[in-house]
Amino acid sequence: MAVINIEEAKSNISRVGFLDIEIDPTMDLFHEIERLKKEKNAIILAHYYQEPDIQDVADYIGDSLGLAQQAEKTTADIIVFAGVHFMAETAKILNPSKKVLLPDLKAGCSLADSAPADLFSAFKRQHPNHIVISYINCSADIKALSDIICTSSNAEKIIESLPADQPIIFAPDKNLGAYLNKKTGRNMVLWNGACMVHEIFSLEKITKLKIRHPNAKLIAHPECEAPLLRIADFIGSTTQLLKYSQQDSGNEFIVATETGILHQMQKASPGKIFIPAPPDNSCACNDCPHMKLNTLEKLYLCMEYETPEITMEESLRLAAKKPIDRMLEISRAAGLVG
Repeated sequence: MAVINIEEAKSNISRVGFLDIEIDPTMDLFHEIERLKKEKNAIILAHYYQEPDIQDVADYIGDSLGLAQQAEKTTADIIVFAGVHFMAETAKILNPSKKVLLPDLKAGCSLADSAPADLFSAFKRQHPNHIVISYINCSADIKALSDIICTSSNAEKIIESLPADQPIIFAPDKNLGAYLNKKTGRNMVLWNGACMVHEIFSLEKITKLKIRHPNAKLIAHPECEAPLLRIADFIGSTTQLLKYSQQDSGNEFIVATETGILHQMQKASPGKIFIPAPPDNSCACNDCPHMKLNTLEKLYLCMEYETPEITMEESLRLAAKKPIDRMLEISRAAGLVG
């Protein structure tokens, strides 16, 4: 194992990441991560889309709503966020005094990237009487331009909490927005953004898969495109998909979301069959390349050296916190738990 002092390691990490730090191949990373959690009073929050090893060492696994709720109430000194950048930003917005770490700073989000703050600000000015509801999968800058944040778990309740005649801008996901317009009967103005993972599913391949598996139910995330959602047996957030697969009497499911959720589905229902919905490419499954940048090795190094750390200006944090607080208040009032 390379011998590197802490300051030298941090300097190297800020330049090139963890690539030049070797880990003893005989090290029990699961044991070392547990040790670091205790020594540093750290908590690991992981999204369902993380690799199975990371899910297995996490203190909490959930979707965006659940992760935000856990970040809000944690008493840990260090929050290690095994997810993507906007998720770690959200944890920092809610916990300014805590150290928030992200194993790989390059773990971004195609959906968040689809809404640049300058362009969205100009779009917002074109609709001056509209309230802005932004999906949590957006940058801190977009949150700061929003009135309320939502997740796929609570979006419908949040929209319905507003007067029926209140004009709304929904950003950044056009597919989720269109689904919510249909569900709520609204006519929200939609920003033209999308998630690369949920847009790549092949309707033709899924149709053929359903023919080969006639008893399988298609369950889909609402970020998927409308033609796929029209043939889905159930539509819901990642947490809702997981619960449905546990509670439904069916034994076979085609899952149209990022494949990381299958690990929890299989653990919760070992006797059932879960088939990842095929994408429109040569791969057999559909992974988010940003989510999968995090690895168990990077998670260990992140905790050992307490870097990369998420920081932001206080003025931005406060502006972004207001719409998140509104989301959490509405969710609590509606009894929603991620």
